[in-house]
Amino acid sequence: MERRAAVEALEAVEACVAALAVVVRGADRTGSGDAGPLRQLADDFLDGLAEASRMDAKMAALKVRLTAGYSEAGQAMASPAASPQDHAAQEMAVVAEVACVLTVSERAAGALLAEAHDLTTSLPLTMSALQGGTISWQHARIMVDETVNLDPAGAQALEAHFLDPDAVNPARGCPAGELVPGRFRHKARIWRERHHPVSIEKRHTRSFQDRRLEYAPDRHGMAWLSAYLPADQAAGIWERTTSAARALQGPDEDRTLSQLRADIAAAWLLGNTGDPSGELIGGVPSPRAQVLVTVPVLSLLGVTDEPATLDGYGPIPPPMARQLIADGAESFHRVLTDPRDGAPLEIGRTSYRVTKAQRQWLRLRDGKCPFPGCSNHSLDNEADHILAWAHGGTTSIKNLGSPCPKHHRLRHTTPWTPTAATKNEPPGWRSPTGRHYASEHPDWEPPIWPATLLRRAHGPDPTDDFEQKPAALREPSLGITMLERALPGWAPFLQTLEEPPPEGPGGGL
Repeated sequence: MERRAAVEALEAVEACVAALAVVVRGADRTGSGDAGPLRQLADDFLDGLAEASRMDAKMAALKVRLTAGYSEAGQAMASPAASPQDHAAQEMAVVAEVACVLTVSERAAGALLAEAHDLTTSLPLTMSALQGGTISWQHARIMVDETVNLDPAGAQALEAHFLDPDAVNPARGCPAGELVPGRFRHKARIWRERHHPVSIEKRHTRSFQDRRLEYAPDRHGMAWLSAYLPADQAAGIWERTTSAARALQGPDEDRTLSQLRADIAAAWLLGNTGDPSGELIGGVPSPRAQVLVTVPVLSLLGVTDEPATLDGYGPIPPPMARQLIADGAESFHRVLTDPRDGAPLEIGRTSYRVTKAQRQWLRLRDGKCPFPGCSNHSLDNEADHILAWAHGGTTSIKNLGSPCPKHHRLRHTTPWTPTAATKNEPPGWRSPTGRHYASEHPDWEPPIWPATLLRRAHGPDPTDDFEQKPAALREPSLGITMLERALPGWAPFLQTLEEPPPEGPGGGL
């Protein structure tokens, strides 16, 4: 069976090589001398690169099949293990053989064997996508990582969300294989956090015990200093340091933003009045950092335990979000979401100026610079008109993007152009060759609606055991009163509900 699969995979790779050869020959035959043939030549080489990338994925799938097949054959040939020590020795022998054949370390060989086992036994959609060349080996490894410790149903749900277009709640935006692996890991981690069978609050409580500061010497008289902290603390430190660094930038400052961040952090931690270069930091007013915290309103009230979302990080425990809001943290802006579909509904009430609110909405909608693969979450992303104001473009969310400075320059100095956006979807991009690249979309999800709250919205139920309900729901009108305080106008919506929303992955179950 495995031999046949390997032969089929080799035949597929040979077909890819033949297709690539045709592309390259066509490119070699293309003349040069005017824009038409040169454009065709460029297109042919890009097509060749895309085909080579698919070949890499198919070769990775072949390696996975062969590795898993050898592991199974080795186990079948081995004598029954008489003890755990014998079993461990047999596994070591298999790992050593694979390491020697591939000329890699035994650690890398062991990881490949484990990944091959997961892909061929537990992740059929991922394996199929890898064999078809629609995702890369990096994407497949990320899927293995993000399904660790999930039960079979959870792993299948995560796979389906990203790789099955017919899933109940498929991922929005471009396909998983068109995301840079790092961005795919970010989205997969967020989905895993939202749908993990153990609440994020419980997992955070356990992980909180592991907080630490680490020091590692490096070359050239340098060293690494890193901290493992709760997400809200880490995000606040990063944003405040970035804001202070940006305040120091100017025509007379030759340090980069990264260098300024490092110098400021060192000065603050060591208690110096100046930075390592001798320039004063204490006298520079630090602009207020702006961190968006997206909170399902029912979670804010303590009715559900849905995670909140920290801008640039992902899901955080509800108590952490409630604490940030209750303390009135000036650096954090509350974002409430619509209970019907999870879309952002209102940004903190401290922002009244339209331009400031629009910039915050762009941060919320785009999540980062919308250029494919860019991970820039910094506050200096720039609001940019998709259709220029001079050409009739309006200053509206649907006509704005938030590219980072690098990709803002790319847009205005090259033929790269952004494509249409919507209120909740960032713009894509069109390259000089005419290819369209979709932007990554945040996956908004409808909040969980407790059945008790739905019944309170429809009227009292004499069968309810009020003593077992959250305090906000023990009185028929109390929960709605709290919602009305949190966001005026929601009470009429709740009181006119006709049917509860459908259950399923889209409802956060």
